[in-house]
Amino acid sequence: MSRQPVLFVSHGAPDVLLNPGASVRLWERLGAELPRPRAILVISAHWAARVPTVSTAASPETIHDFGGFPPALYQMSYPAPGAPELARRVRDLLAEAGLPNGDVPERGLDHGAWIPLTAMYPAADLPVVQLALQPFAGPDWHRRLGAALRPLRDEGVLILASGAVTHNFNWLTWGANGAPEPQAVEFAGWLGDALARDDRPALLDYRRVAPHGAGAHPTEEHLLPLFAALGAAEPGEKPLRLEPEYTYSGLAMDAYLWQNDSPTSFTAEP
Repeated sequence: MSRQPVLFVSHGAPDVLLNPGASVRLWERLGAELPRPRAILVISAHWAARVPTVSTAASPETIHDFGGFPPALYQMSYPAPGAPELARRVRDLLAEAGLPNGDVPERGLDHGAWIPLTAMYPAADLPVVQLALQPFAGPDWHRRLGAALRPLRDEGVLILASGAVTHNFNWLTWGANGAPEPQAVEFAGWLGDALARDDRPALLDYRRVAPHGAGAHPTEEHLLPLFAALGAAEPGEKPLRLEPEYTYSGLAMDAYLWQNDSPTSFTAEP
């Protein structure tokens, strides 16, 4: 079975699907051009639990975990099947790495999962499992979490980490896409450079060493999926940075793709 890549996406505001732009077009390309997985494991910024927890739902519901958006968004659904066997495999890998873990039978897909998946795999025919993060555990914990899950890549599973490169609501211009917020641009550039060097010590210490590190993430939950993706990548495996746009001026919609040894080489330009 061919090796699957690891993908981090910035999922943006939920209404990105109602106003599709460069980010949605990028997700569509990724779904069409990456090697087709047998299943998908999503680590989303929008599910938190005390320990790493998987959903064993056979038919996960679509969770509309947001408010104040147009009614059409609440009518969307993503009826992908679940994958209880993959959920058990995830728990086994976490246990082998000495990490605590749990499961729940009823958890559905939050918008960090179904928003990008709707563009990537619109047929909703691939099994999907979600794994909860631990918002107060920090970057290195999530790197360890991702490293424990690395074997899934050789088992046909796409690891999709969904969060945000920048997530400070004070940087946003709601209702309009203006010029990119300079602080968001500076932080996103630093992050891209550090990932290109595979400078893991700097990345793990981003709040102290990156320009606007703490400002880009007043709380860490939206960047923690990136560290899980970093852990799932092999040491020295450098990602392809994909920079589609800034939405609402302050949301850097960058994606990162680790694809060493994958059968298809995705490029930044179509």
